[in-house]
Formats: sequence, structure tokens, C-alpha cells
Amino acid sequence: MSHAALEPITLRGTTFRNRIWVPPMCQYIVEKEDGVPTPWHLMHIGSFARGGAGAVIVEATGVVPEGRISPRDLGLWNDEQRDAFAPIVRFAQSLGAKVGIQLAHAGRKASTHPEWGTDGSGSLTPDEGGWQTVAPSAIAFEGLDAPVALDTDGIADIVRAFTTSARRAVDAGFDFLEIHGAHGYLIHSFLSPLSNHREDSYGGDLERRARILLEIVDAVRAEVGEEIPLLVRLSATDWTDGGLTVAETAQVATWLGERGVDLVDVSTGGNVLAEIPVGPGYQVPAATAVREASGVPVAAVGMIDEPKQAEQIVATGLADVVLVGREYLRDPNFALNAAASLRVDVNYAPKPYHRAFR
Repeated sequence: MSHAALEPITLRGTTFRNRIWVPPMCQYIVEKEDGVPTPWHLMHIGSFARGGAGAVIVEATGVVPEGRISPRDLGLWNDEQRDAFAPIVRFAQSLGAKVGIQLAHAGRKASTHPEWGTDGSGSLTPDEGGWQTVAPSAIAFEGLDAPVALDTDGIADIVRAFTTSARRAVDAGFDFLEIHGAHGYLIHSFLSPLSNHREDSYGGDLERRARILLEIVDAVRAEVGEEIPLLVRLSATDWTDGGLTVAETAQVATWLGERGVDLVDVSTGGNVLAEIPVGPGYQVPAATAVREASGVPVAAVGMIDEPKQAEQIVATGLADVVLVGREYLRDPNFALNAAASLRVDVNYAPKPYHRAFR
């Protein structure tokens, strides 16, 4: 049988043992609200590494406190956070997986109640520990408080924050980095004409709307050097008339490839409320279109739940990597079980588990 999804892939000298990866999935579990990873994260990330994932990407991690979706998100703006990540990274690497981290700023979707663990919803009030959010334009996401439009000094501060966070990530031992440019968070809100009404050099045509992302990529690449693989997650479409399109995203991916981005992680939506036709593999066509138009390797995500489905996506060239989210939560051994289902011998089942996978 074909086993393309279980073949290694090499990005910038880093070889991943297979192409079935775990995407970033928010946990909202940092109860101390200090951004420092917890034993939960050791277990959560380590379980996927033990289960055969080629790579595990740590959830959206704020580059500044105000960049978190909620106060219970991870952060990487200080050395305490860096030092707490390091043993988690080493443990997952010892199990054979490569470990990345998604560096993020939530923009106008920050300062919200966690999705679970509290009784509230929507934006936090100041009494609840909320803060003023920022965006390209003072346009609120539906149901959330209005942001303040960033000035150029504020944009420069955010570029620097991504850069210093990237340095801390490399110092903590992460194998690769991902910049979060999707799901309606800050970078996506700059890319989309629905949320970016600026009239300066960060708004207007696509190249200007993409300027903050390109500046972040250039600064991060200069900071971390040429050896670290760099990914960017993009929402290929807003699923709304007048919004960001797949063709525009493919152009952005082309610019990213020219600036040293090694893979684009293609998702969709999140910037405005929209009717999205959800179904198995529903975002794969967008990933394929970006790959074909830009020539940049892509990861596909979105209800990829079955080994043969993952294999078909990679084997037929629809994407270079598959990101399996909810199914990995249900089955942390998904990659090992996929190998068994596809009749592929792999050598990375932990020795205490060999009897279960032979």
C-alpha cells in the first residue's frame, strides 16, 4: 500500500519522521494567568510525541501579554516562560517528534473569557482582568469590544515582540517556529479588507495589507538565522464576499516563500462570522490551490480523521503535510495506528508499547 503520509519530510535541514503532525490547539489551562506552561502541557505535548506524530506544534502563544486570546493562554515574552518550555521540548524530542511553537497576537479577538473553565463569555471587563485590544482599524469582531487602531509605532513594537519571542523559542530548543496569521487574529485582520480600512502603508492593496506579516517574517528570519524552519498559518478565505480570497492568499504565500518561509499551514475563516461548509477535508482544496499557485509546501487541516484520508491527501499531492487535530485528541497514538492501518512498519513505537503495535 502507499505510505506517503508516513514518509519523512525535510525542511531547511530538519527532518521530520512523517507527515502526520499535530496542529496548535488552545488549551486555556494556565490558571496562574502568567503564560508559563504547566504539567498539563508536558503531558499533552508528550503524549502526541509518544504516539508517533512527526511534529507537534504548541498552541497559540502570546508574544506579549495583550496578545493572548485569554488570560489562561501560554506566553513567551519573558525568560521564566522560556525556561519552563525547555524541558517540555526536550521530553517530546526524546520521543522522536520535532516540536514547534505558534507565535501569536490575538489582536481584536484578545482579552476574552477562556472557552472553558469560567462562567463568562465574550470580552473580559476591566474588573475581570481584561485589557484594551488593538487591530489595524477600530472595527470590532462581532460580539466583542471595539479595538484601538494601531499606529506605526505600535506596529513596530509588535514586530519586535514577535522577534524577541522567536529568539526565546529557539533558546528553549524548539525545532521550528510558526507565525499565526489566521483565524481573525491580528495578522489576519491586517490581511483582510473586511477588517483593515487603513489608508497608510499598512492598508489598501494586498501588498500593503500584508506588510506587517512580511516585516515580522523578515525580522524573525534575521533573528533566528537560516537553519530554523519557519512556518506561517494563513486563513485562505474569509468565506464572505469582499473578504480575503484564496487567490490573494496564494500571492501572500508566494511572497512568504521568497522571504524564507518553508511551509504554509493553510486553514480558513475566523475573521468574520460566516457560513462555512464544514465536512471531511473541507479545507484541503484551499491548501492545494495555495500550493499550486505559489510553489510553497503546504499543510492541510480540517476534519482529517482517517489514516487513508491522510494518505490520499499526501500521496496525490494535495498537500505536503496533514495536520490532524481533534482525532489526535481522541487518539494520541493516531500516527502509530495509521502505520498499522496502512501496513507500514515504523520503528518509533516506544519499547514498552511494542506489543500493542506489532
